[in-house]
Amino acid sequence: MNPREPRCSSGPVLSPCIKICRMDAATGWCVGCQRTLAEISGWFVMRDDQKRVVLADLPRRRQVADHTRPPGP
Repeated sequence: MNPREPRCSSGPVLSPCIKICRMDAATGWCVGCQRTLAEISGWFVMRDDQKRVVLADLPRRRQVADHTRPPGP
């Protein structure tokens, strides 16, 4: 998800969940959305500005996660 998308920069902030819910032990992030368990469980009580901070960091987390996972088959 690009944090510059209109749905990320104004109005209610949507969840980045893509329904691939599995935690990566190496990073501590969900394999699908790259959020921590605390971010996932607290998403609906977080303020929109807090959500935008998380969303803005997801591309970096995705890049880190891609380099920590072993290559697929």
